[in-house]
Amino acid sequence: MQQQNPHHHKAQGAWRAGTAGKRRVLLAATAALAWAAVGAPQAWAQASTANWPSKPITFVVPQAPGGANDVIARAIAQGLGQSLGQPVIVENRAGANGNVGTSQVARSAADGYTFLVTAQSAYTINPALYSSVPFDPIKDFTPVMQLAVAPYLLVVNPNFPAKNLDELVAYAKQHPGKVEYASAGNGTLNHLLGEMLKKQKGVDLLHVPYKGASAAATDVVAGQLPMTFGSFPGVMPFVSSGKLRVLGVASDKPTQLAPEIVPLGKGLAVTSWYGLFAPAGTPETVVVRLHAAITKVLATPVMTERLKTLGAESVVSTPQSFKASLPAELAYWKQVVQDSGAHID
Repeated sequence: MQQQNPHHHKAQGAWRAGTAGKRRVLLAATAALAWAAVGAPQAWAQASTANWPSKPITFVVPQAPGGANDVIARAIAQGLGQSLGQPVIVENRAGANGNVGTSQVARSAADGYTFLVTAQSAYTINPALYSSVPFDPIKDFTPVMQLAVAPYLLVVNPNFPAKNLDELVAYAKQHPGKVEYASAGNGTLNHLLGEMLKKQKGVDLLHVPYKGASAAATDVVAGQLPMTFGSFPGVMPFVSSGKLRVLGVASDKPTQLAPEIVPLGKGLAVTSWYGLFAPAGTPETVVVRLHAAITKVLATPVMTERLKTLGAESVVSTPQSFKASLPAELAYWKQVVQDSGAHID
């Protein structure tokens, strides 16, 4: 029988103890790394949002300065900066009908300091109008709220014989393919409204695209073309001065901005909105706080009057209701664009 060496047992025990110790150290290190990967960012996010905002906020407007979306963003930014105690900077990033600025925000850090203020057409129509856009309107953003809505008006030159929508339809049917309508360009909202009118009323109108809504309205005023659809702030001054005649508002109910204007009905009811979006992944606490702060700004008499002068009305929406409305709206405009045959690139 072989005699066992007591020193051998001691050596084995020491080796096992050392191995177990190393294993415990390794597990602890692994756990620390896991916390650093998951827990640390969560803790950082909680700490950072607790003091939000601690630096200036940027509103990216994907249209040029001076337009309705830009002016609305700047008016809200001013009131919001006073409310939050931090400057709110409006940065214009125009290009490709809004795609440039929109994609910039989609790629921005979701830290609660960069937001998108955009017009409905750039957000819901562009994905159908272009073969591809550099953003996903559902996956790349967290909707915060709608800010305002602005009605569109059907207007004609005062010398055009139609005094209302029915007379316009009758005239267009008597002169198929002869009645022209101006738009701000292929795929713009005023172009698509013209196509919707053609489809709903079964008339043959001739589309004439311009490089902007202002140029289109100016030529209708000058009598170069008989009609156009224009935003309330864009054409109402011409209506008030008698240089254009309004046939109706693209809605199924009167607008509070001018209750006397006849609605064109459900088939031509289009809500043109301006909305606020955050990059996907922005902390919910930031979205909630920002929504609450802007809601208070929009409710002030100063802001209400400011929007009215722009031809817009504030709206009450939640992040949840705004998000829920987007898929159906994207599908709706996709169908309208397909029916119109409009396409860019």
